Amino acid sequence: FQSAIVKWACKRGRAAIFADCGLGKSPMQLEWSRLVHEHTNQPILILAPLAVSKQTQREGLKFNINVQICESQDDVINGINITNYEKLHKFDPGSFVGIVLDESSILKSYTGKFRNFIIESFQKTPYKLACTATPAPNDFVELGNHAEFLNTMSRSEMLSLFFINDTANVGTWRLKGHGEDKFWKWLCSWSVMLSKPSELGFEDNGFILPELNIIEHVIEFGKPLEGCLFPQKAETLNERRQARRESIDEKIDMIKSIITPDEKWIVWCDLNNESEAIANSIENFTEVTGSQDDKIKEDRLLGFATGNIHALVTKSKIAGFGLNLQCCHNVIFFGLSDSYESFYQAIRRCWRFGQKHPVNCHIITTDIEGNV
Repeated sequence: FQSAIVKWACKRGRAAIFADCGLGKSPMQLEWSRLVHEHTNQPILILAPLAVSKQTQREGLKFNINVQICESQDDVINGINITNYEKLHKFDPGSFVGIVLDESSILKSYTGKFRNFIIESFQKTPYKLACTATPAPNDFVELGNHAEFLNTMSRSEMLSLFFINDTANVGTWRLKGHGEDKFWKWLCSWSVMLSKPSELGFEDNGFILPELNIIEHVIEFGKPLEGCLFPQKAETLNERRQARRESIDEKIDMIKSIITPDEKWIVWCDLNNESEAIANSIENFTEVTGSQDDKIKEDRLLGFATGNIHALVTKSKIAGFGLNLQCCHNVIFFGLSDSYESFYQAIRRCWRFGQKHPVNCHIITTDIEGNV
């Protein structure tokens, strides 16, 4: 199925692969890049999340495909080059004949400056490939960002052609009744989506996921939040964050009762003081934070993936995208955020094809955190 998708993507020249986690987007984008380079004899650039560059380079070695990790334009070779999204400003987009977006859901924010920067930088690039498991995590209108990146149609053109402004919910769009079928056919002309090979008519051998066990732990907090007379459920975002900050000690006690020292663990947090408290309170947990140097973050994340680090605590926005962490099958969420995408992607770092054990996902919340 990977071979068939790569042939289709090469035939199109500009395409999107919306394949679920673990279905081999990395080898597909590497083979696509190899073939485009072979056809044009010009350099290709892959943009990826932090720590994914070295992982992709290692993946390339399996298939005898050389991948050059670049810090800036000075490192670029006439072949396949890869860098982090954060370093894009150090490169000349016009020097590449092909561009690959690894974890292209970075385009989802249609008002974001970075989304516009990516689309404008590669507007004239002949060959383009976008790869993600979550192309439209909030609303399928976000698919228009991928279409615009691939020069298929601008987002505004897509909205006017297939959608109508929903007057009942100002600022939202819904598919026109007569345009729904045409919209999905149009989408299928430039993108492929699959969660398992059998959806495209191939065998699922080796691509059947082990069991996922979602285990919820709700702590009875019983104390009023600061400024309140009685305990009550947090309603606003600020109240939920306050509830999370005030219940850190109780959640750490719960984690200590859950973890087993002989197994690998990942704890996903949302607040800095959460990850700091865990790293300081529980032995062998290594913290990865946004304030750390990129080299430190990369070394720690890859150290966990290769087995040199036993337990990890970090945020999903730092390590929740692109990394292959099948080495671990025990996950803890130190509370829940409002982002389903970050929750889904964080689980799928471990619960992915290639995982040999059932994945245990523990969600720790308090009774006052609200109905996230």
